[in-house]
Amino acid sequence: MRIDIVTLFPEMFEDVLGHSILKIAREKNLVQYNLFNIREYADNRRCVDDRPYGGGPGW
Repeated sequence: MRIDIVTLFPEMFEDVLGHSILKIAREKNLVQYNLFNIREYADNRRCVDDRPYGGGPGW
């Protein structure tokens, strides 16, 4: 099984995926985890947010 995780913080998942049942599944080649950092695909790596929905100033 292949699991793709798209996130702004891939380093947060590395520790979680390296323990317990998730680690055992990876070692037995039952699952493959792929972490993708959204910032690598953004035009502006500092700001990956889009405009607020509705065109207002947001929060």
